Amino acid sequence: MTTLFRKQVIYILLLTSLSLGLISCGGSGSGSIISSHDGPPSEQIDVSGIPDAVPQQTSRSKYGNPTSYVVLGKRYYVMPSSNDYKERGIASWYGSKFHGKRTSSGEPYDMHAMTAAHKTLPLPTYVKVTNLKNGRQVVLKVNDRGPFHKSRIIDLSHTAAVKLGIKGTGTGLVEVEALTPGQTHTAAEAPSYTPDKLAAVGLYLQLGAFVSSQNAYQLKDRVNLALSDSQAHISKTLREGPQFYRVRIGPFSNTEQTDDLVHTLNQKGFEKHRRIVIE
Repeated sequence: MTTLFRKQVIYILLLTSLSLGLISCGGSGSGSIISSHDGPPSEQIDVSGIPDAVPQQTSRSKYGNPTSYVVLGKRYYVMPSSNDYKERGIASWYGSKFHGKRTSSGEPYDMHAMTAAHKTLPLPTYVKVTNLKNGRQVVLKVNDRGPFHKSRIIDLSHTAAVKLGIKGTGTGLVEVEALTPGQTHTAAEAPSYTPDKLAAVGLYLQLGAFVSSQNAYQLKDRVNLALSDSQAHISKTLREGPQFYRVRIGPFSNTEQTDDLVHTLNQKGFEKHRRIVIE
């Protein structure tokens, strides 16, 4: 075996090891690579005494921050910084199936800790997660990769899911905001979401955004004809600047409805769509 060939073999083995480390982490949990047979702990745990994560200034994980990585044929690019990150979307959770296993940051996954998995935030990042349906908030340490389900933006530990009130439903509508270590952050503060705002939050599928109203209405009509009903509607921009016409379907009462509709839309040739959470 030549020296060059040995180097090539070693390089391939290193890449394979890195890929396996990323996809075998707990973050591949709910709705991701192998999501079956996961669940809560066998014994009932009182989570009220488990404190939120405390943002700390720590160095980046040596293992969890490649420039990019590939899972299930899709390449993900790790963000250079978590500054100003804020996103709304669907949260899921993962539990006993991955308890004790190595996370992407190298730490063992603890379903009783206040942690989470994210596809692209630097590891670790501290985030405040708000349930947009009940106003509950938690502060978590992101130390893992996932969930690798297209529609989910964050995977919560079992304890975090219980505290946010989404364990029973499996998923929930949330807002995720990156926190800055050194500043005071607490989830016990009064949420900035009033009951009226919480009630108005909805999950939608957006199929397109157009400057031309004619193009928007053409897409709406094609979608409704394909679906044999009038689900799609037009939403106009309600602010200054260019007028956009957005073709949307919703609101939906649960995330499973969007999953079913996405499958139907893909089968009928409408593959450009994204889930959005708006109020």
